[in-house]
Amino acid sequence: MKTPTNRVTAAGLIIALGIIYGDIGTSPLYVFNSIIYDRVVDENLIIGTLSCIIWTLTLQTTIKYVILVLRADNRGEGGTFALFALVRRRKKWLVIPAMIGGASLLADGIITPPISITSAIEGLRELPTLGIHEGSDTVVIIVLSILVLFFFMQQFGTASIGSLFGPVMFVWFTMLLVLGALHVFDDLQIFKAINPYYAVYFLKNYDGGFWLLGAVFLCTTGAEALYSDLGHCGRGNIRTSWIYVKTCLLVNYFGQGAYILSHYGGKEINEATKASMGINAFYDLMPHWFIIPGVIIATTAAIIASQAMVSGAFTLISEAMRLNLWPKLRIRYPSEAKGQLFIPTINFIMFLGCVGVVLFFRQSSKMEAAYGLAIIVTMLATTILFANYLVLNRIKSIWIYIFLGLYLIIELGYLVALMVKFTHGGYITLLIGMIMFFVMYIWYRARKIKNRYVEFVRMEHYVPKIQELSNDKSVPKYATHLVYMTSANNPKEIEHKIIYSILNKKPKRADIYWFVHIDTVDDPYTCEYKVEHIIPNDIIRVDFRLGFRMEPRVNLMFRKVVEDLVANKEVNIISRYESLASTGTVGDFQFMVMEKYLSQDNELPFIERVIMKFHFWLKEHSLSEEKGFGLDLANVTVEKFPLIVAPVTNLKLKRVE
Repeated sequence: MKTPTNRVTAAGLIIALGIIYGDIGTSPLYVFNSIIYDRVVDENLIIGTLSCIIWTLTLQTTIKYVILVLRADNRGEGGTFALFALVRRRKKWLVIPAMIGGASLLADGIITPPISITSAIEGLRELPTLGIHEGSDTVVIIVLSILVLFFFMQQFGTASIGSLFGPVMFVWFTMLLVLGALHVFDDLQIFKAINPYYAVYFLKNYDGGFWLLGAVFLCTTGAEALYSDLGHCGRGNIRTSWIYVKTCLLVNYFGQGAYILSHYGGKEINEATKASMGINAFYDLMPHWFIIPGVIIATTAAIIASQAMVSGAFTLISEAMRLNLWPKLRIRYPSEAKGQLFIPTINFIMFLGCVGVVLFFRQSSKMEAAYGLAIIVTMLATTILFANYLVLNRIKSIWIYIFLGLYLIIELGYLVALMVKFTHGGYITLLIGMIMFFVMYIWYRARKIKNRYVEFVRMEHYVPKIQELSNDKSVPKYATHLVYMTSANNPKEIEHKIIYSILNKKPKRADIYWFVHIDTVDDPYTCEYKVEHIIPNDIIRVDFRLGFRMEPRVNLMFRKVVEDLVANKEVNIISRYESLASTGTVGDFQFMVMEKYLSQDNELPFIERVIMKFHFWLKEHSLSEEKGFGLDLANVTVEKFPLIVAPVTNLKLKRVE
């Protein structure tokens, strides 16, 4: 069922709070801490950066995502690949920004849990009696323990506790609002930050002001999640709940700014002063008695933020697999809830990545260097894809150029500012993102290389031969029903390798030959099929049209198709063996899966040879073809054949007497 994208309900608003605002909602934990570190606190710094925060949230999150990008819903679904599915037929090169955006989002999913949870746990340093200091092993051990439990619980899904996410995040945002409101009057000049003049003045005149945009950008890192989770919440619920969320965030930032100005004005905040004075821009707003409950609420909110990122990574990978941009992996469904899926391999990779980030950086202040770079790359990819979506929807060119020009300037500015963090840990994010992109690119390019050399033949030329074989009783019967998976989009064509398998390799006599084709369509939840009787009751082709979010469970779907055909008396599936036909026994079904291996008889250019080598290495370590199609292994035969994409042509062989 399609998710309503405009209807606003109380339940929808609570769900939106729980699912999509975790990342952006936990940013007050570290944004101002990052801004004031190694700086002398003065009015220019605090009011200037606060003004930048206000207008970043307004331009990036409110205008770009909440007002504009949310319009690009693909039958209620959002996210990088949903947007790519809408525009992929316009230009072939759009697959590159889609892959870059997807890879960056996965990298962000590995950085978000460590920084959010570590920032929350570091609040315990506010209690001197616990003796926890900067970079303490205690914080690292607590964070790692939470991560172990968190990733272990992924296999059970969030259906049972997901209903708690909304109320918990409501408590979190209300706490932000109250804490900010308690301190917003500590220094009334903080309200000057509403005027964008102070943001512009700060960037132009403050020493190193432009480079501080890298810290400011952390306030909007979760904006992409608003679009990615469109299908779970609906456009109306996201837009309405954002009003409350943005209010809470801004009041908290105002409170932090006013408190810092009134308490630390003129002081330089460095490692020594932070340790001696216990400075933490977020936790300083709390009364001393509330620190422990505050840390518990903040940690819970950070875990919910992490859950949203990990669930998003699972969805992203499943979509990439359906769009042929990622090797096939095993997917489990912990519950019947829509969108609930679990990919063990990705879960393990993300767990190792998160643990590595915590052990490498140890402190949230150092993790900030690795944070932000991945998400700004995703935002740039979304800008490019959305501009193409506007073109397809015949929006006036002037508006498209204004949108593209404005957001490319803003986002490239942030990207340059964030690059200053490259040597301080930013390279970790880019390295993770590049590995993810490399996997996608290899998989995509290898498929293109293979498709160049796949030979299709006209079906009509071989129909008489197949019929003749079917009736030739001197050939032992291979199966009653022989089912081949075909990649031929045109129903009048078939791969030469399938014809070779039936007629030449080892003649396979069957009573009925079935050819099954799966077409992945741009619609997320399409699930349709079409049947073509090439020769009634002898050669039948079934075409499945599946959305990019639908799992290809061919075994179940094919059985349903056969049931429908039998009910309509379009096919007779009773065994043709006389002894079995008299008792009405159903004939056996045998699925044939053609598995390619790279032949030695190839002359590929060096780059393509490397791509194909990596492709087959990835294929070896991913899900097999038959499991990827969701086939029952009991009735599947895997037939290997050489993939000769560029035959050797200059072989010099001389005959001698």
